[in-house]
Amino acid sequence: MSVRSVSSGDTDLDGEDERLSEIPTQGQPGNLHSQYQRGLMSKRNIGNPSPLGLCGFALTTFLLSAINMETLDVSHANIIVAAAFAYGGLVQLLAGMWEMSIGNTFGATSLSSFGGFWISIAIILTPGGFEIAESYSDSQEFQHAFSLFLFGWFIFTTILLVCTLSSSLAHFSIFFTLDIAFLCLALGRRYPHLSGSSYVPHANLTYAGGVFGMLSAFAAWYNALAGIAASNHTYAREGDF
Repeated sequence: MSVRSVSSGDTDLDGEDERLSEIPTQGQPGNLHSQYQRGLMSKRNIGNPSPLGLCGFALTTFLLSAINMETLDVSHANIIVAAAFAYGGLVQLLAGMWEMSIGNTFGATSLSSFGGFWISIAIILTPGGFEIAESYSDSQEFQHAFSLFLFGWFIFTTILLVCTLSSSLAHFSIFFTLDIAFLCLALGRRYPHLSGSSYVPHANLTYAGGVFGMLSAFAAWYNALAGIAASNHTYAREGDF
């Protein structure tokens, strides 16, 4: 595989591209970046977009998981709309697009997809906005439709999980705990219970989904820390993680 030069007159960069082309691009499929991609970021002066995307994912997942666990007696998810639109949605989507620019298919697919996931969650949960829940005449039908949505993300996360089997334990743990979280939340919507005149998600399954979602959030923050840490501005180095 060869890398195209930025300009025809940049002979130094052409020489670096030839040396970079000799670096294997296969590596571990679950790695955030292969050795080749790290070399490309260094030679092209491109920052690492993974920590930004992981932080956007982590904070939004942390917030929704805390609500699913009814932390501090907060049970309404309205506050998640802002974070899901902006940080977990738009910022994570942009980070995924930058992953594409350095040839990281896994990072681009995962970060961009979950950016889209959070935007879609914000659309569903916007109070009085898109009125998706209100468009269903039966609240139980809405819960079942939401469960199909979450089951789809459970399947997608399982695919990503398989791709991390040869990666680090820290990276694998993000998708393993997230996969279980999606399964619990999907089952919670699949088997809702009647509360007053409307159906609500199964309380125990939703709580379990919140617990595993919280674990996934902290795993993502840990991986982000490993990507941010560098010897020029912290005592911690990437190799320490």
